[in-house]
Amino acid sequence: MNASNTASAGPEPGVVAAAVYAGGKRLADVGIDEAGAFAARPDHVVWIGLHEPSLALLARVQRQFDLHPLAIEDAGKAHQYPKLEQYGDGLFIVARTAQMENGRIVFGETHLFVGKGYVLSIRHGASSSYAQVRERCEAAPHGLSEGEDYIVYAILDFIVDNYFPVLATINAEVEEIEDHILAQTPEKAHVDRLYALRRDLLRLGNAVAPLVEVCQRLEHTEVMPIDAAMRPHFRDVTDHIRRVHESIDTLREVLAFAFEASLMNGQMQQTYITRRLAAWAAILAVPTAIAGIYGMNFEHMPELKWRYGYFVVLGATAAICVTLYWRFRRNGWL
Repeated sequence: MNASNTASAGPEPGVVAAAVYAGGKRLADVGIDEAGAFAARPDHVVWIGLHEPSLALLARVQRQFDLHPLAIEDAGKAHQYPKLEQYGDGLFIVARTAQMENGRIVFGETHLFVGKGYVLSIRHGASSSYAQVRERCEAAPHGLSEGEDYIVYAILDFIVDNYFPVLATINAEVEEIEDHILAQTPEKAHVDRLYALRRDLLRLGNAVAPLVEVCQRLEHTEVMPIDAAMRPHFRDVTDHIRRVHESIDTLREVLAFAFEASLMNGQMQQTYITRRLAAWAAILAVPTAIAGIYGMNFEHMPELKWRYGYFVVLGATAAICVTLYWRFRRNGWL
């Protein structure tokens, strides 16, 4: 079979790209039904990228690479937990992807089948295209000559690197909300936004944490053998994932502080308003009490016959009210 004769007019539905490589160079595009034969050739690697494939397409891929039925069943569904499983001589890796859409973190999944001579990547949901990864790999033939190990490293590294822009976006928004909360009365919309971001970060943390174990297992070759030259690369991805996880924990603490600060600020505003109302109530109680006394219509009230009684009562009322106002103002209640 000649690779140069396998190119078709265009990729079939569900197939993003399918190519065979040897010695770090791309030889040609391949069809799904020819991939297994090329993968069996010495020093050849077939790299197939699928996006939300149909069950029929997955069945064809399964026949080409003799993939385990349970792994194929998982690959056909989204909402898998990040993991690494070994089926015979092949690996099945699940990683969660994340992107910001309309101010919220949306998640997708990437499923990787890795074996001697092949790498199969399957994307579900929100995820950047791996065309960039393929271009970078093809631009670095020395690394690509490492075969499937390098391809798996490049994909995982791309997934992890895409977490950082998400965290940077959230961090910038949290700082803006913090400044607003500390500068003025917090609004309900800001409090709701803080809660939503904290919930999204919790989900992101649950997606990131298992990848640490996945890369550690790849680094320490507990599963299929990884070339010694590639182990530092997987160690580097592990370090990046740890940084992401630490950043998530830090951001969650910042969000918790901002949430508590918003509550405390709101309580302070309520206390300030309550004190102002209490102060004015105390001031208004003086004329109310005096008016109430004179409104009882007792017959024997000597000051009623006094020529200056009206002015004295008004003056005394005003003096008491002014004194109370001055004292409350001095104590910060008004």
